[in-house]
Amino acid sequence: FTSLKISSLNCHVKTHSDEKCHVCHLCLKAFHTATLLHNHVNVHTGTRPYKCSDCDMAFVTSGELSQHRRYKHTLEKPFKCSVCKYSSVEASKMKRHIRSHTGEHPYACDLCSYASKDAYKLKRHMVTHSGKKPYECYVCQAKFTQSGTMKIHMLQKHGENMPKYQCLHCGTFIARKSDLGVHLRNLHSYMAVAIKCSYCAAVFHERYALIQHKKTHRNEKRFKCDQCSYACKQ
Repeated sequence: FTSLKISSLNCHVKTHSDEKCHVCHLCLKAFHTATLLHNHVNVHTGTRPYKCSDCDMAFVTSGELSQHRRYKHTLEKPFKCSVCKYSSVEASKMKRHIRSHTGEHPYACDLCSYASKDAYKLKRHMVTHSGKKPYECYVCQAKFTQSGTMKIHMLQKHGENMPKYQCLHCGTFIARKSDLGVHLRNLHSYMAVAIKCSYCAAVFHERYALIQHKKTHRNEKRFKCDQCSYACKQ
């Protein structure tokens, strides 16, 4: 890591420390730096202070805004491989790419011999050991451990009826392009007036973020008896 600013270097050094003294007042999750905590709280509240100057999109962090601008507007790929012609918008993707040259697989499964080049694929693999099947075919309700397996199933079994358009924000498949536009406006557009969660004090500027947040309340037993320890959902 290198930086022109000593303050940026100091913040980066803190990420190597085990000390996490910046605690979220909403969920008690702790962070190395105040900036990381600030960005995390923005996720709770739905605040998106970083607005794109070229379109209506807004983001929680400056890093997300930079990635958006590179993907959608400037098409800049500042991270370049020293071995081949590959270049990337994101530093994390470059790190994964470099491992294809070195053969490194640092993320290893504790239960079998599987090892991966990146943490996401290991996390996806661990689902196969849990017995859970979180991905459901919307046509026949068949369930799968991985989204890729579900997509192959849909192509092979329901290819003619499969929707052609997929939302890049939540992965939902939609039949018509016009319906995708409606979906984006209704669920993923930035709203100037925030919507408050009906279960807690959190507020959101995107309807989809509110929907996802409400799922965290699904198993809460919010109704408590004032005479004993009994609590229930309804």
